[in-house]
Amino acid sequence: MIKLLALDMDGTLLNEAKEIPQAHIDAIHKAIEKGVKLVLCTGRPLFGVLPYYKKLGLDLQNEYVIVNNGCSTHQTSDWGLVDWRELSKSDIEYLNELAEKSEVQLTLFDEEHYFVLGGEPNPVVKYDATLVFADLTEISLEEATSGKYRMFQGMFLGTKEQTDDFEQRFADELCQRFSGVRSQPVIYEAMPLGTTKASALSRLAEILDIQASEIMAMGDANNDIEMLEFAGLGIAMGNASDYVKSLADAVTASNEEDGVARAIEKYIL
Repeated sequence: MIKLLALDMDGTLLNEAKEIPQAHIDAIHKAIEKGVKLVLCTGRPLFGVLPYYKKLGLDLQNEYVIVNNGCSTHQTSDWGLVDWRELSKSDIEYLNELAEKSEVQLTLFDEEHYFVLGGEPNPVVKYDATLVFADLTEISLEEATSGKYRMFQGMFLGTKEQTDDFEQRFADELCQRFSGVRSQPVIYEAMPLGTTKASALSRLAEILDIQASEIMAMGDANNDIEMLEFAGLGIAMGNASDYVKSLADAVTASNEEDGVARAIEKYIL
């Protein structure tokens, strides 16, 4: 029996227009009415989730969201932090060194800000900020490491070619110290070592006294893989890569074909 539904957002809950299909909203409500816990699990920061959560119409529900690729977990009743992992001063200094050796730009997140290091935001950073409803805040390395902010994760953004080059040159080294993932063609992300959507989901499941076998997780991208493998039932979206699909227990329709709703109907309702 499924007791918890862990849902990725971009490419999963959201269609290509970055909207939630009504079929997904209806199916989620039916699942919650059956007693299933909803946990949105996303690489987005909290401020990039809140408008969508409101559209789900679940504002008063005592549910949870895992954001920043597992770095922080919030309870929706008051949006307070219930669990988190953060970057240290030396972590941020190291990530900045890599950015300075490459053409990608380093960005950082706390609960309220989308920070950008290295001067004027590049076009990819500017576009990404619009997707999470954020104003960009330029910040110096000194201020970023001052201890004033709780920095959850770093993202390196550039063109696909620039991000390809960054990944080829630095990914192996970076992953010795961080949990690194190429989440999108133009984004490479770095979280505190051992931090993934799955690690946060595992700790939350312990709090809720829910077994992994009672969790259904859905996603489409590389940063969903650990979560799909951790859950008792891991479902890849039809728009996922063949590699992600090969690691899932099942495949549903795409995010343009109400894939989330179809999976909820089949496996929960």
